[in-house]
Amino acid sequence: MSRTRFYLIGFGTLAFFDTLTQVSFKLATQRTGEFAFALTWLHAAVMAPWVYGAIAGYLGAFFTWMKLLEHAPVGPAFAASHVDVVTVLLISVPLFRERLGATQIAGALLIGAGILLLALSESKEAPMGTASLSGSPGLGG
Repeated sequence: MSRTRFYLIGFGTLAFFDTLTQVSFKLATQRTGEFAFALTWLHAAVMAPWVYGAIAGYLGAFFTWMKLLEHAPVGPAFAASHVDVVTVLLISVPLFRERLGATQIAGALLIGAGILLLALSESKEAPMGTASLSGSPGLGG
């Protein structure tokens, strides 16, 4: 599999799991109500199926992230792992009827541009599967 395809599939999968987690938490919160130290709230949380969606999302994201870190440079990988900020923002419009303003749109574009620039700069420096610590300050460089 090509490096580009690996990254697209890997980070797409990570974004899916991270988005699933955040959306599941929002849906679970809508069903359980405001947090309270009470057995009734705990029972409602345990019975809310979206809580289990959030747990599944966390587990999927964890295993996907571990696989990506075997191959991807950590700097761009860390940045790309935050693309869920954009995906959650986009999915909240139709799902939760949230409105996007110019600030949110500009922020999403900046996040995307930052991830793209980091990925492009790193792709010119280290081949897939190498741990390039020499380019990091204070780590042998």
